[in-house]
Amino acid sequence: MRSKDLTFHHPVAFWLGCTAVIAGVLAHLPMFTMAAPMHYHLAGMPMDNAMLVGMALVPLGVLLAAYGLMPRIEQMRRTLHAGRSPLPFDVADSVPLNREHWKLVTVLTIALAVDVMKPATIGFVMPGMAGEYGISASTAGLLALFALTGTAVGSIVWGRLGDLFGRRATILLSALMFMGTSICGAMPAFGWNLVMCFMMGAAAGGMLPITFTLMAETIPTAHRGWLLVALGGVGTSAGYLLASGAATLFEPTYTWRALWLLNLPTGALIVLLNRYIPESPRFLALAGLEDQARAVLRRFSGGAVVDVPDVAHIGDSAPADVQPEKTGLRQLLRGRHARITLGLATCALAWGLVNFGFLLWLPANLVKLGIDAHGSSALLARSAILALPGIAIVVWFYQRWSSIRTLVLFIGITALSLLFFFLIDLADVRVSAVTTIGTVALLLSISGVIATLIPYAAEIYPVHLRSTGAGLIAGCSKFGGILGAGLGVAGMFEHFMLSAIIIAVPMAVAGWMLARSGIETRGHGLEAIQDVLTTE
Repeated sequence: MRSKDLTFHHPVAFWLGCTAVIAGVLAHLPMFTMAAPMHYHLAGMPMDNAMLVGMALVPLGVLLAAYGLMPRIEQMRRTLHAGRSPLPFDVADSVPLNREHWKLVTVLTIALAVDVMKPATIGFVMPGMAGEYGISASTAGLLALFALTGTAVGSIVWGRLGDLFGRRATILLSALMFMGTSICGAMPAFGWNLVMCFMMGAAAGGMLPITFTLMAETIPTAHRGWLLVALGGVGTSAGYLLASGAATLFEPTYTWRALWLLNLPTGALIVLLNRYIPESPRFLALAGLEDQARAVLRRFSGGAVVDVPDVAHIGDSAPADVQPEKTGLRQLLRGRHARITLGLATCALAWGLVNFGFLLWLPANLVKLGIDAHGSSALLARSAILALPGIAIVVWFYQRWSSIRTLVLFIGITALSLLFFFLIDLADVRVSAVTTIGTVALLLSISGVIATLIPYAAEIYPVHLRSTGAGLIAGCSKFGGILGAGLGVAGMFEHFMLSAIIIAVPMAVAGWMLARSGIETRGHGLEAIQDVLTTE
């Protein structure tokens, strides 16, 4: 079912923008194909007129399509309404999963896999890029730094946009930017790759929290938790598989440039699947678009949601002394949400330090513990395989036991795992089996933390702050990665004991903060969760 109210607000502008982006990318392909006899070596070649026109068309198309995705001017002038929508969200939350839910889950999993694939591709691109441009490995490493910075900025900016203009619009904007950044595959200069890599990172970082937000606001309460966690686990794994598979299939023949050019078809796939991506009914109701919200609820309830009488918009019927809800990052640091936000943000920063710092230096540090380089790689591979079933454990705990206690549990295990490495280095332990136990525990625990962190953030905040909150927490995890990379360059992670204890402290503090301030979301509707937060 598609209602014209649920399509793009300015469809002509949107599709013209998409066309301009595609044309801009295609304008780069003649130069790419002409370089086939040179094994697609383009470094140092001057840009032709078609490429210059194409580079102008891409940003123009993104801006035009973004305008097409924007809410109508009168909707933009609305203030967020105080009070609660009369729409029967509680009825929609109690229905079983149906075909529409599974369509949405499938499309969002595809979107998240494509999203994860983009930054994961960088590792496969860097060696070939360094060889073609004649740059050092450390200079090529700037690509990862620009992408990681882009993901941090994109998570926060897109999160804010998701609360202003809608979840669906921001997902499609990310897909458009994926399409546009594919011109990186034909860039003759390394500098342009850095610019495009930052933009690609921004789009990738932005899509992640928005997909979780839309899922949380659309899936029935009984299935919300496990599907959110599973979405992250399956989408992430699929994204890494896509990146490695694409590198295996295309890089030997078409070089590293093919991996960037794949941004066009993969981004276009998300745009073509847009009909299965509805706007969040809760966002629509909050914006005063209750007819559209009612249509989405009917679509996803399988007829269980009966029509409610037409009522005046909430903002029109609210008492004069009721103030509109305030939005923005500062609102996340006020009231009861402040303590939860600080706990989640601290956890996210510490997770980034572990994932992008401690783990990256772990192979080298294992060698220092007396395990040879080959044995170190084998140990890590064995540990990763042993930790792989952990996602099923995380899903079960989050769905059957407790959302907040599951998050705190894996935060605690992460802190203890870091302390374990501190102790084995202090005690000068050189036993491979002992080190394997610690490595498996660390890999399993950090996977559990990130698998539950963003889903919990997508559940805990009110609708007018949900996208912003999820984006902030996702951004903090990336900022932790940037900090971890910087500390690695400074040499901190070469000191095994010191780095382990330094990261264990904020991780433990985050667990303590969330154990004290976090609330249970398992089995509770999103509106009921907010009732608890506002009454305590």
